[in-house]
Amino acid sequence: MSRSRAAALLFALLALLLPAAAQAFVWARSSDALTLDPHVANEGPTTALVQNIYEGLTERDRTGRLGPLLAVSWRMLPEDPTIWEFKLRQGVVFQDGSRFSADDVVFSYRRALQPNSGFRDHLASVADIEKVDDTTVRFRTRRPNPVFIANTPAILIMSKAWAERHGTAAIPDSPISDANFANAHANGTGAFALVSRQPQVRTVLKRNEAYWNRGGVPLGIAELTYLPVPQASARVAALLAGTVDFLQDVPIQDLPRLRARPGLTVTTGVENRTIFLGFDVASPAPRGTDAGGRNPFADLRVRRAMNLAIDRDYIRRAVMRGEALPSGIIIPPFVDGWTRELDMPPPFSLPEARQLLAEAGYSEGFSTTLYCPNDRYVYDEETCRALVPMLARIGIRVTLVAQPQAAQSQALRRTPGPDVFLAGWGTLTYDSEYLFSSLYHSRDGQRGTYNATGYSDAETDALIDRISGEIDRSRRAGLVAQLWQKLRNQTIYLPLFHQMLSYATKEAYEIPVDVANTPKLKLVAARGQ
Repeated sequence: MSRSRAAALLFALLALLLPAAAQAFVWARSSDALTLDPHVANEGPTTALVQNIYEGLTERDRTGRLGPLLAVSWRMLPEDPTIWEFKLRQGVVFQDGSRFSADDVVFSYRRALQPNSGFRDHLASVADIEKVDDTTVRFRTRRPNPVFIANTPAILIMSKAWAERHGTAAIPDSPISDANFANAHANGTGAFALVSRQPQVRTVLKRNEAYWNRGGVPLGIAELTYLPVPQASARVAALLAGTVDFLQDVPIQDLPRLRARPGLTVTTGVENRTIFLGFDVASPAPRGTDAGGRNPFADLRVRRAMNLAIDRDYIRRAVMRGEALPSGIIIPPFVDGWTRELDMPPPFSLPEARQLLAEAGYSEGFSTTLYCPNDRYVYDEETCRALVPMLARIGIRVTLVAQPQAAQSQALRRTPGPDVFLAGWGTLTYDSEYLFSSLYHSRDGQRGTYNATGYSDAETDALIDRISGEIDRSRRAGLVAQLWQKLRNQTIYLPLFHQMLSYATKEAYEIPVDVANTPKLKLVAARGQ
């Protein structure tokens, strides 16, 4: 079957799946949410969908600025800087009509600390959570934590009574399965309520008419249909045909014609996300690597050789068509701790790369396996395909395994992780400590949840702990700079580029690019408003 005919058939199927309601707003992107459970998957498409149903104590606007949501105020107690106190919004109800209170906050944060939660790293400093009264909650941290507030947008609030009634107070061992009621059912305080969920097909939401901020946001969408459409041509065809109102993952090759198309609006901006390579640096001999019984990635010289062999400017020009910023660090410019010096990529140098490999004992190279998502990031598989011949030029023979993000995400949470993998990371707190805790700290049950490399260093862990508890801003900045310099030199990850985003919408709607790629659809006005 030709590619054009396959795209036409997919488009026809897509049209059949769309609801007939005239007021329906259709949102399409490349991949589905992994779950509707707000505490399981710290993963972009999941967060983007679920935050329309559930809410946190705070939220960030499209520029990353922090503001109140279910909490109206907060403070670090001056008499005890290990305590953060939050005053909660009154008059809020869940979508089942039950009242929101401090009990739900305490329950949700304790649930987010459970072993199978994807958000434990956000709460690694929390020692205790206490209800003071129905509208007051206090968090006690193990030491003063000046950036605890930056973690609160990520922890969404569930109804304690609803979760207990449906047997989902505890996150099960298989959290993305039918055994978890919250996987395909939802009851939040957000602007939209769940109507139906068909994983990998569509999720339908409706406007929450009892939303507490009904008069404060446009909330112009009466019915919201979320469609995961992996094939780029089918997504674009649906947008051009008018059956999709908002396309979140715009294929780069289609940007010129979509920008020129009457009736459509395309917006572009830098995302809070960096794309990078990681390695299994800890196993004696990774499973998919043929390197004489050794682990080549445990040798810093091999990692540096690969870093020098990657032509980031080629990726920016030829693969990403200018829609990327080459990087030397895995945080984007608006995250605290970033500096222009740290973000300078190493110079592309094949001779130096080959010399380092020879010094490491791999003058003839070796073979390995690169695991890559094919439906998660902008041109993720295309980026990996470009890396294969680049590494081949220094003798590293790469077998590419491209797979859906659902499989990639599960692989990254195992120990050991994949031999070599492509991933992306958005620093949701806009502070380096969150990334340190999630990607560099040893996996210890509280931190290091997403450290798939096996990297474990006592000095690094101790520095992360110091950064977490340092109140003095100047000393803290010095510790962050010290740790970044160390980690950059160790090359545990190979930064590739900071990702750029483009959204395409019907001209009747205005949806600016959200730096976290979690567009707030409650802010979308209806036609004519």
